Amino acid sequence: MALIVKKFGGSSVADKDRIFNVAKIIVDDYKKGNEVITVVSAQGDTTDDLIEKAKEINDGSISKREMDMLLTAGEQISVALLAMAIEKMGCPVISLLGWQAGFNTDSNHGIARIKNINTDRIKAELAKKNIIIVAGFQGLNKYDDLTTLGRGGSDTSAVAIAAALHASRCQIYTDVDGVYTADPRKVKDAKKLCEITYDEMLELATLGAQVLNNRSVEMAKKYSVELEVLSSLEKKEGTIVKENTKMEKMLIRGVTSDKNVTTISVIGLKDSPGIAFKIFNKLAQYKVNVDMILQSIGRDGTKDISFTVPREQSDTAIESIKSLKSTIQFADVTTDNSVTKISIVGAGMESHPGVAAKMFEALYDADINIRMITTSEIRISVLIDENKTDKAVQTVHDAFLG
Repeated sequence: MALIVKKFGGSSVADKDRIFNVAKIIVDDYKKGNEVITVVSAQGDTTDDLIEKAKEINDGSISKREMDMLLTAGEQISVALLAMAIEKMGCPVISLLGWQAGFNTDSNHGIARIKNINTDRIKAELAKKNIIIVAGFQGLNKYDDLTTLGRGGSDTSAVAIAAALHASRCQIYTDVDGVYTADPRKVKDAKKLCEITYDEMLELATLGAQVLNNRSVEMAKKYSVELEVLSSLEKKEGTIVKENTKMEKMLIRGVTSDKNVTTISVIGLKDSPGIAFKIFNKLAQYKVNVDMILQSIGRDGTKDISFTVPREQSDTAIESIKSLKSTIQFADVTTDNSVTKISIVGAGMESHPGVAAKMFEALYDADINIRMITTSEIRISVLIDENKTDKAVQTVHDAFLG
């Protein structure tokens, strides 16, 4: 007997037929003698619909606490419906909201982090031979207020349960049948990987691959939870995410694009020590995630600093910079949303010189201009014009994996 944690995204439970399809997958494993815990997201576009409803009521500054109260309703619907489907199939089942499953979080509404899981209730339900359906994406803070974990939080919920209970497997079901070298819906000849390392998957997830949430991969690596990414619609082998892979390291494992990027430029800064520290320290205080950074060579006593942030944090970033107006002098702050980040990822890059040159040559041949560049041991990212996203991904994929 094995303890299996499964996670199904919103598209997997979007309607009646898909709910019963998921129920059958769960019941099949349960009837093999396994203990099964399933984490579920809100159905289809429910979360987006709830956000729109909130804007209809208050299109100004909405309380983050009340948004969490609203958004957690989505998962409550999906877990109850899935439990009803499993009941109809004749198996014992119980649905639990995040707080009932023991999820304790911090108080950062909308982007809460899991502090710990009290597993007593889950263990008690397993002892009763129940299938357990858990609402992902949510928890409870120390003030007994509902919190949400942010986009992709259900992946993190599933990995957290698997880690806390030392599960045999943690399976993440999606609408694709594994991790590919690029989005197979957009890039011809994209190849499915049979396995990938945590580090490579973390980079891909962080850089725009939507198969797994980056926080879930980070947690899986920390607690050595082996993940399996597979399709909820087709019975196929998926992709294993683990510490080490048996296959020889590929030069490049994947190409990603991320349109959720805004460039912010602070122009006419005084060219003196400590300016960059003051800017990025303030951004950190405002909890803004900064990625690519470009600083110009100082001329005439001034310099410019440009950096990228997620689009949803651009207003916060501008606010934080403007709060420094009395501390540092600058001429202007500008934003640009018409950009995309294109990245290549692969542990094999470490031992292969010339990877960056090959990527840049491919983009040059396709007449695609590079605005910014950032690198690490296993990834290279460039910022380009958004209207050339698909062409850039296909071009770079062809150069390395075609």
